[in-house]
Amino acid sequence: MATSEAGPDHILRPIENTSRWWYVAVGACIAVTMVWLAGWGYQLQEGLIVTSLGDWGSGGGVTWGLYIGAFIWWVGIAHGGIILSAAVRLFGMDRYQPVARMAELLTIAALSMAGLYIVVHTGRPDRLVLSILPAYPTTVQSSPLVWDVTVITLYFVLTATYLALTLRYDIARLRHRLPSILGPVYKIMLLGYSEEEDEIIERMVWWLALGIIVLAPLLLHGGVIPWLFSLLPSMPGWQGAVQGPQFLTIALTSAISGVIILSYAMRWAYDWEAVLPDEVFRGLTMWLGLFSLLFIWLQLQQVINGVFAAPADLQKFAYAKLSNEVFILVVIVMTIVLAYIFAQAVNERVFTKNRSLAVSFLVLYATLSEKILFVVEGLQYPTFDLYSGVPGVYVPSLVEGLSLAATIAMCSLIFLVIVKVIPVVELHAVEGHDDHGNGHGDASDEEVTA
Repeated sequence: MATSEAGPDHILRPIENTSRWWYVAVGACIAVTMVWLAGWGYQLQEGLIVTSLGDWGSGGGVTWGLYIGAFIWWVGIAHGGIILSAAVRLFGMDRYQPVARMAELLTIAALSMAGLYIVVHTGRPDRLVLSILPAYPTTVQSSPLVWDVTVITLYFVLTATYLALTLRYDIARLRHRLPSILGPVYKIMLLGYSEEEDEIIERMVWWLALGIIVLAPLLLHGGVIPWLFSLLPSMPGWQGAVQGPQFLTIALTSAISGVIILSYAMRWAYDWEAVLPDEVFRGLTMWLGLFSLLFIWLQLQQVINGVFAAPADLQKFAYAKLSNEVFILVVIVMTIVLAYIFAQAVNERVFTKNRSLAVSFLVLYATLSEKILFVVEGLQYPTFDLYSGVPGVYVPSLVEGLSLAATIAMCSLIFLVIVKVIPVVELHAVEGHDDHGNGHGDASDEEVTA
């Protein structure tokens, strides 16, 4: 829970104070995005041949690569983010309330990046309008890929609704200190607002949080997305009931890492020691350790099943995975992460925010690498053997690499803009808490109704 020194002035600092570093960050994000747009324009002109993707053939290769691996990674960050936020509200985890809205905003931004990868990977975006959308009523009945897009859209709507409901309380009390140029937007967001609705909205948001927590293992990274891969019997590297739990743990590790990085940046930029004390970072790092341990454990499950008395096609894939330098590096990185978090648990003096920041970046690298490797090697070692010889080599092209840099830049840019528009920490988090853990403080800056 935020310390008693925290108050509305703290959470309004990002809106009221703009440093030169904010402009530098915005400029850098725009520059990276513009470079990628040039690369994407080149891809649109020449076709997907400018990437390292290719149809199966005598030369080998993969039809999915970094684009789909990064898509899964961004979806995982998004789904893990909203699960984190929902858990804070549902289970009364008041200590983490200051990061709940940041997790929601991370979900919105990450889902946007995942959606962008769908557009980029189609090769021709017009196909989405001319071919895919008209066929939706038919394909949604049988295509796991269309189920995937449907679930992502559902969670985008749920997250946006969740965020909009919780914002009404804050905007009503802080509206006089928010940017006047956006007054009409705030007025729309406060349509029909009255103080009597606060308790009702708290109940609505609680039920939304419950729905998110329930749906996560059934439809999100524990369900539809792993089904997209594990239901294809011709790909031994994708099969197995363990894919659901594996995807879910990777989503949570990625999301917690992203929240730690965002929280660190906000504390550094706006002197938020009172809003985001060390206890928040230490606690988040411990949760990161739990889900990282599950990540490694489930990887071990897959390896054991692939090398001990496995069918020939699965065994071939398992040994290829174990000998891949990328996978070996992922295991080393996650071992370092777990060693630090275990040491922190045993001796609190080992903990520092800088170390937690470092392991968060390492985890994001490891989860991204694992997802790309999962997609690529799953395609390189199918059960069927249409073509003889080696399966081919895949190395992401410059255009693909630029897309990853650009989506990270655009996600950062979305957050940089949002911090100037709305409070990224709930007012509840810096107010007194009632018996139910909901922050309805007696004092507020100003009561504003639409």
